[in-house]
Amino acid sequence: MTDFPISPFGHDITTEEIVSTMQNFKGWEDRYRQVIQWGKKLPKMPDEFKTDSVTVAGCESKVWLVSKSVDGVWSFCADSDARIVRGLIALVLAAFDGKTTEQIQAFDVDSYFESLGLIAHLSASRGNGLKAIVEKIKSVQ
Repeated sequence: MTDFPISPFGHDITTEEIVSTMQNFKGWEDRYRQVIQWGKKLPKMPDEFKTDSVTVAGCESKVWLVSKSVDGVWSFCADSDARIVRGLIALVLAAFDGKTTEQIQAFDVDSYFESLGLIAHLSASRGNGLKAIVEKIKSVQ
């Protein structure tokens, strides 16, 4: 299996920086464009990782998520066939990649998403898919 692509998220950008950036935008359209831009920076998942066994159930779009733990620190590689979902994945990885199980479990993702001002603007299916991605990450042991 190929090593995970190095992600610009999780280590190089903090959730605080993401929140600050998003809160500087006046409207949803600007936030949406920024999420798309972050999604473009997310490395493409190697095709060999994209198997049915790593798809995230509950997502409207196709989403693949793989994880590995080295010395108790989790790394995630995720991708989607939808641009906005790739951006949402980038936001999720910023919160969870490079963290221990304890840090992952302790992170208040609902507060994080609330501070981004996104959830109210996502369709119900996108919101449910986002929650499914988070639940899959939080289920790692």
